[in-house]
Amino acid sequence: MIVSDSLHLAPAITEVLETVFDPEIPVNIVELGLVYEVITKADGTAKVVMTLTAPGCPVAGDIIDEVQRKVGAVEGVKQALVELTFDPPWDKSMMSDVARLELGFM
Repeated sequence: MIVSDSLHLAPAITEVLETVFDPEIPVNIVELGLVYEVITKADGTAKVVMTLTAPGCPVAGDIIDEVQRKVGAVEGVKQALVELTFDPPWDKSMMSDVARLELGFM
């Protein structure tokens, strides 16, 4: 994950992102490697650039809404933005060792 954090809120933002789960996979989106960037700016904007395990994910809107809501609730964040990208496309190699172990890939 790339972090550009002028507000020094990345640890708190990452902590709330670790409470967001893809309903089909019992691992949070950070450990799955779905979060590519966390960016904060002096004006209070926090932006999360993320992907999904598949472009046609049926719960994509729910996950994005949850990320935006939880990041927006972090103290010091005035505006939360979520950018969805599929470049690079997600694959299993992006998962942390914790996620691989949890899902039986190790």
